[in-house]
Amino acid sequence: MIIYSAGRMAFTVWLTVAPMKRALLLPLLGVLAACGTEVVQSTPVPAPHSEQATATTSAAPTLPAAPQPAKDGVCPYLATTFVAEANGQRVPKVKLSTDEPHPACFFYANATEIQLSVRVYVGDERVAKLIVNEAAPDGSQPASSPAGWTGGYVSNDTGVVYAVSKGTAAVVVTSNQKQSIKARRIADEAIKGLKL
Repeated sequence: MIIYSAGRMAFTVWLTVAPMKRALLLPLLGVLAACGTEVVQSTPVPAPHSEQATATTSAAPTLPAAPQPAKDGVCPYLATTFVAEANGQRVPKVKLSTDEPHPACFFYANATEIQLSVRVYVGDERVAKLIVNEAAPDGSQPASSPAGWTGGYVSNDTGVVYAVSKGTAAVVVTSNQKQSIKARRIADEAIKGLKL
């Protein structure tokens, strides 16, 4: 029961159990919250050792930098004649990145324009999937060729990207052609040449 007095008039309000508990608990919680901050700050609770180890090993992997054409050469896993036939353009020049053991291959349409590139990654499985997801993000068309490889492809005004991974390996083919079948055939041939 709470009694209110306003000037000459006084009245009584009967509260049931639930409102009465709230009326008593709210001021008590406010007092406890005001007093409790100093105690929490001065006594940190250490995490168990196993949680600390898990936190350091589950850090998100970082993507390696995108490969860049660095030197003239011959693609070690993909024949220039096959690329010219599959992509439908003559290939006057091929450049390679400095990545090891599998350099990225850049096939040119002329002296300066890249018509097709093939990026290969072998290492951490999480990084392989991140590379594929970056090249063909959520919402892209699903890709599952060759057998056992998964990923996606995206077609736009500048061409197509076909990206797949399997275990610790990823292959990304970027073509200036809009037909995904061309990029898929080249990815299949590159994977066969790499023996992945």
